[in-house]
Amino acid sequence: MTTTMPPRTDAQYWREVLTAGGATPVPRWTRAPAPGTALVEAVIPAALDAELAALAASTGVSPASLLLAAHAKVLAALTGEPAVMTGYVAVAGTGPLPCRLTVAPSSWRTLALLADRTASQLRAHRDFPLDGLRRELGAAAATPETVLDPAGSREPDPGTVLHVSVAPRDARSVLRLRYRTDVLDQECAARIAGYHLAALRLTVAGPDMEHGQQSLLSGEELSYQLDALAGPHRDLPDQRFHELFEQRVRTHPDRVAAVHGDREWTYRELNVRANRLAHALTGAGLERQGVVGVVAERSLGWLAAVLAILKAGGVYLPVEPRFPAGRIVSMLSRAHCRLVLAESGSTASLDRAVAALPDVRALSVGRVCEEGGEDRDPGIAVSSHDLAYVYFTSGSTGEPKGAMCEHGGMLNHLYAKTDDLGIGEGDVVAQTAPQCFDISLWQLLSPLLAGGRTLLIGQEAVLDVRQYLDTVAGGRVCVLQMVPSYLDVVLSFLEQHPRELPFLRCVSVTGEALRKDLVRRWFAVAPGIALVNSYGLTETSDDTNHAVLHRVPETAGVPLGRPVGNVRVYLVDEHLTPVPLGAPGAIAFSGICVGRGYINDPERTLAAFLPDPFRPGERLHLGGDYGRWLPDGQLEFLGRRDSQVKIRGFRIEIGEIENALLRVPGVSDGAVVVTGPPGNGRHLLAYYSGAGPLPAGALGDRLGETLPAYMVPSAFHWLRALPLTGNGKTDRTELTLRASQSTASDEPGDPPRTPTELRLAAVWADVLGVTADRFGRRDHFFDRGGTSLSAVRLVIALDREISLGDLRTHPVLTDLADLLDERSAP
Repeated sequence: MTTTMPPRTDAQYWREVLTAGGATPVPRWTRAPAPGTALVEAVIPAALDAELAALAASTGVSPASLLLAAHAKVLAALTGEPAVMTGYVAVAGTGPLPCRLTVAPSSWRTLALLADRTASQLRAHRDFPLDGLRRELGAAAATPETVLDPAGSREPDPGTVLHVSVAPRDARSVLRLRYRTDVLDQECAARIAGYHLAALRLTVAGPDMEHGQQSLLSGEELSYQLDALAGPHRDLPDQRFHELFEQRVRTHPDRVAAVHGDREWTYRELNVRANRLAHALTGAGLERQGVVGVVAERSLGWLAAVLAILKAGGVYLPVEPRFPAGRIVSMLSRAHCRLVLAESGSTASLDRAVAALPDVRALSVGRVCEEGGEDRDPGIAVSSHDLAYVYFTSGSTGEPKGAMCEHGGMLNHLYAKTDDLGIGEGDVVAQTAPQCFDISLWQLLSPLLAGGRTLLIGQEAVLDVRQYLDTVAGGRVCVLQMVPSYLDVVLSFLEQHPRELPFLRCVSVTGEALRKDLVRRWFAVAPGIALVNSYGLTETSDDTNHAVLHRVPETAGVPLGRPVGNVRVYLVDEHLTPVPLGAPGAIAFSGICVGRGYINDPERTLAAFLPDPFRPGERLHLGGDYGRWLPDGQLEFLGRRDSQVKIRGFRIEIGEIENALLRVPGVSDGAVVVTGPPGNGRHLLAYYSGAGPLPAGALGDRLGETLPAYMVPSAFHWLRALPLTGNGKTDRTELTLRASQSTASDEPGDPPRTPTELRLAAVWADVLGVTADRFGRRDHFFDRGGTSLSAVRLVIALDREISLGDLRTHPVLTDLADLLDERSAP
């Protein structure tokens, strides 16, 4: 026996509608917003009108329901969201009612039937007094941004952004779109009218076809997105980077190529050392496209090693000397690396890794360079499609993944830097990024392509802002790069201690989303120095977009700019179909920039590297970022839809950390969240469950055996059980909320007592992005979420009353306060 559910009451129906979500917004698209409204019209061809009437009759729906289905499809395409809310005039002459439709994967006919059923429900419940229910629910009676009035029976309300209707004219039906000119321009409104007509045509052409795989875009718009929004064509020489460098050596052999501290090498001296290393590699059995690890500090020897590998036809694999031995083993094994170039003093972890990998042979950079050997260029043939380097990034499965990029993509990126950042002969570029951060490579090599000079700035200077700026000024740096969080630190210092940077022309910012307030602050302290918002992925040979800024942008956020030369960027849906202009879509990359995949990792390569459906024979990469096109052709970054985050510019897969946490004995479940405001000491916190709490130090040490330091959470919280959502998944929203209300310990200990302790607690709170009452006097700065970058912020905030060394030796709040009191005593 079946039971029939009783019909919903008016109140129940509207309660479900009003609590399901607000009105669907229309993407803003106009270069010149102006108050007022305007109208665009599109004639519905007579044949299409007749086909719609016939389909409506055969399906058992009204013609207005076909229009409602098409309207919902258009809104879903414009917003990237399957659930849409629009205003619908269910009965001619009445006001629009809130109409919610879910454009789920189905046929056009199914969508039409859903629209017809929804319209019938609206008519059945239209007399209910909605205002009272809105007041009860606390829902604002906002005017819907879009309204569909099938009969064209009323004028648009003042707040409506887009009013769609159909009116008869000369025995034909005319689609009319009245739009607000402060939100849309005429071109965009005409495109939206075209989307409605396209949806109607597709409906009658194949009512039982899956609508999700059919595009609403016109051929003209598709061509514009694929071609006009691509980066400009740039001719590239039929040579590799190292061959172009060798030309520079012959042209100006005695020009200084690179400087590190008080040491400098000319182009000739650098080339000789690189050649000796290259011949040593080939003599040791390096084959074409064989991977060579480099374990070295950022030094002149590191630069020679990179050049040597490229000259020898090998593949450069950077390995941070301070990485734990377990991670080095994982990287070398995954890459099938058999040769390593290492500098003395950088081999402690490497020695342990090599002991576990008997097939790996290590060569000493210093010994090979100084003992002599073959000085001539190796002259080994290298194709533009040969691999140039592999950078390992964090992987969600718990294993790092090595992104492979080719010589063509690398050279194209280097030229994009020299072109857009204005790097020319004699210019000095600062090299500051860690070796395993892909931006380190262009900082190292681009000046050598242009006949300039690489200035390697040591980490000790980077962590001391005054010393860093002294080095930039004294080294006559013209171009440098920072992640936004470090730019924030530098700006804080410059705002307190203004100074000239006479040679600096351009600062590139990358690695994290650039906030508009940072741009505003930058041009307040350095109005004549360009800021370049750079965007790209390791898998796409680094940066694919540059926004060159000479003033604060007028856009709501900071755009990513247009694609660089020979790079194409698409915004696509889940079917790899380009989304409408202005709509959010997954950022897909095509062109010479796209790497070969992940080394010896076919499964993850197949998931992220696909054939370009628009360019036969070319690769397409989906990295997980989302964006939208702006009316001026620039790209706007909207964020990610996965568990990947960036901490101080390093790309991190939360899943990799969680997998490492779950391997710790005594941990039965675990989750990692990010806390702290963007650009102000964002850090990782771990939550775990098990039989009981484990020593935080032991947890950190255990994760540090396999993860780089920047991936080890700053604090670990034990819970009897992790909170769960209604469907049984870990409630990350709840954990993130807890993280924002707490730091390393659940409750502060003995509170600060003395005036100096109270002052320090207030500064710590500002630097770490929490409230001062979260600190106890025995709290440890680094256990409470402090990082090397936030330590620099603290030094600046205290106006150098302390040094970084003081903080390292006195990290406990009361001890640091005692040190300050001692120094200020008469």
